[in-house]
Amino acid sequence: MGTPEFAVASLAALGEAGYPPVAVVTTPDKPAGRGQQVQRSPVGRYAEAQGWPLLQPEKLRASDFLAALRALEPDLMVVVAFRMLPEVVWRIPRLGTFNLHASLLPDYRGAAPINWAVINGESRSGVTTFMIDKEIDTGQILLQRETLIPPTWSAGDLHDALMVSGAGLVVETVQGLEAGRLVPQPQQEAAFRHAAPKIFREHCLIQWTQPALAVHNHIRGMSPYPAAWTLLDGKVMKVLASRLTETPADQPPGTLRVENRQLQVACADTWLELDQIQVEGKKRMPADEFLRGYKGPLTQVETPEGPF
Repeated sequence: MGTPEFAVASLAALGEAGYPPVAVVTTPDKPAGRGQQVQRSPVGRYAEAQGWPLLQPEKLRASDFLAALRALEPDLMVVVAFRMLPEVVWRIPRLGTFNLHASLLPDYRGAAPINWAVINGESRSGVTTFMIDKEIDTGQILLQRETLIPPTWSAGDLHDALMVSGAGLVVETVQGLEAGRLVPQPQQEAAFRHAAPKIFREHCLIQWTQPALAVHNHIRGMSPYPAAWTLLDGKVMKVLASRLTETPADQPPGTLRVENRQLQVACADTWLELDQIQVEGKKRMPADEFLRGYKGPLTQVETPEGPF
């Protein structure tokens, strides 16, 4: 059970390890992109290419979907980046249902653990497999694998690393459950330090009044998606990458300047260099390329008032 590209890696790894699924469950096809063409999820496309049976329920409690699942008589269900499952679903398999989560549980429970780990400047993260229970992300842990986070990584870099690491852990978990050598362990609540809630537009807004390191981590934690943003001359400017400087900021937070042909913004303590930006209606580009073509005022970026 899964939807995005992150889950495809685990699905492919299971097939390659000799565990082709009796069925794959994903979201229904829906319109996407500028043309709003109806598209199948990445997991659905991969399953279809492999010739594996595909189920796309609108509602997980629907009687026809539940009947189809029970008819498969599954030993085990594997969930990677899917929807919250009702108990009537996750109790069906003989060995239960386990989930892959992109953090070292119990820390960073929630929908966006990868983004929040980078935003908070963590030096390590990882993946966890755990048995699904009644409360979200609180089930007993099966296996964990740690991944170090270099200070240059964006959320996209961590996503790609955990996608590969997670796929290996999923296979290892299935093998361990099959052999009966895995004993689920309760989560240690004392290790829960951070929640990882779903990210909304207001979370992406850059607060230039913070120290430069916090702003820099916020930018890389939102890159490439959903992207940190500010306002420049009344237009949304996404900031996809930045670089720290050691130069003390001698202007109010949000002040812009061009230093050695580089665009910099004053933060609470030092100047922050903007590396990759995307102004509303334009493509992503290096900030120096943007400077060569921009004709508007370069004095201040703005933090608008909500709602967003």
